[in-house]
Amino acid sequence: MTTGVLVMAYGTPRGPEDVEAFYTDVRRGRPPSAEQLADLERRYRAIGGISPLNERTAGQISALGRALEEVEGGRYVLAYGAKHSRPRIEEAVEQLVGDGAKEIVGLVLAPHYSRLSVGEYIERARTRAEEIGIPAAFIEHWHTEDALVEVLARRVLAARSTLGGGGEELPDDEGIEVCFTAHSLPVRILAEGDPYPAQLEETAGLVAARAGLAHHRVGWQSAGRTPEPWIGPDVLELLRTLAAEGYRGVVVCPAGFASDHLEVLYDLDIEARGLAQELGLAFARTASLNDEPSVARALAARVAAARPSAPA
Repeated sequence: MTTGVLVMAYGTPRGPEDVEAFYTDVRRGRPPSAEQLADLERRYRAIGGISPLNERTAGQISALGRALEEVEGGRYVLAYGAKHSRPRIEEAVEQLVGDGAKEIVGLVLAPHYSRLSVGEYIERARTRAEEIGIPAAFIEHWHTEDALVEVLARRVLAARSTLGGGGEELPDDEGIEVCFTAHSLPVRILAEGDPYPAQLEETAGLVAARAGLAHHRVGWQSAGRTPEPWIGPDVLELLRTLAAEGYRGVVVCPAGFASDHLEVLYDLDIEARGLAQELGLAFARTASLNDEPSVARALAARVAAARPSAPA
């Protein structure tokens, strides 16, 4: 039986001419104001004109495909579906069926589950699969995956070494804090019992333990520009707190993001780094996962186990 692997991600404009349509889609059909559009275009220009997310996602899908070939060559066909750009999630489901898939496994390239994020991807994919009549299963989260924890721990230590010290141990008196971040979501998810914040805390704790960190913090970033409150503390607020507490440097690990894109390359590498410099804090950011082979192999194993036709 041919298994279709539906790889889902947020999506991004393919060029400057697509930014307004993309932003409108993110805003659920409400066009941005001229000021909002100009600000987003400015941020894209600051990272080179456009986000590398499409390229990075393609690399991740290729890595996953290679890993799946190692699991069982010839069984899997893969397709990419985006939440806010083409090809859409629904189009990718249709592509997999056209490529001969008799069942589908869906995977979102984000390790933590929230009803407002990963949950929406899955619901769209499940709805289209049910309309077509093809069985589908989904990997809802992979935030405790050992390969993820190991890679992030190694990258935390590597980033830490650039700030001085360089060893495997990070004693309290080093004056360096490690902050784990993910994309903020509206505060209302807390009252709904959404697992998203707890999952980020769990990832941070596992990575901190693996890296031998004496202490760490969790923060949030890239909150939407809407009237309702979003989960905090924001990473910029955290930087101000660390400076006030006398820290001399910070390592930011964007554990909620799987690849380089605007929220990493601008919100952290430009905005957060710039504020850290103003505050007198040394700043380092862990390298993104991108097409890390060990993570691709781990996700391939999860896909194989999640197949609707997999042995119980």
